Amino acid sequence: MNNVQKQKRANKSLPFFFKDEFKVSFIIIFVSLVLLISTFTFDIVPPILNRGIQPATFPKGLLVLIIILTSVVYYLSLKKPWDIKKKLPQSFYLTLLSFMFFIIVSKTLDFFLGISLLSVFVSYCWGERRIIYLLLVSIIFPIIVFIFFETILGLRFPPGIITNIYYQV
Repeated sequence: MNNVQKQKRANKSLPFFFKDEFKVSFIIIFVSLVLLISTFTFDIVPPILNRGIQPATFPKGLLVLIIILTSVVYYLSLKKPWDIKKKLPQSFYLTLLSFMFFIIVSKTLDFFLGISLLSVFVSYCWGERRIIYLLLVSIIFPIIVFIFFETILGLRFPPGIITNIYYQV
């Protein structure tokens, strides 16, 4: 009798708020909402001093994007639960290492070059082996980032090898 009761409890699933997927998603969304609310206290820059969009617009958009993507990931985790792994994959540690390498390259050589190397290395570490796609990622992704920051936000990249060539032309 006792074993039957324990077995019934073991088969009963936990409420959704005790699951890891919910905890992680809730923390990310909660922190994002707190930060989003704090962006409504930012000062509005007069149009004559504004070089792109208002300073509070970019963080708001980014935080809304984080909330939406976190919600999508949580929804997908309901459809296909996360695998519990004892050890993180090697590609995770290589990605962390690549961010440190990115900081060094972007500070010493060029930010644009750092983005290119980071995008290629991370793509390669996570399984992309086709050279043509790696080259496209190393060229197209940094150009999209550059255009977004330069034209839409009106921000200049820090000086470096490649950006100096662009700003002198």
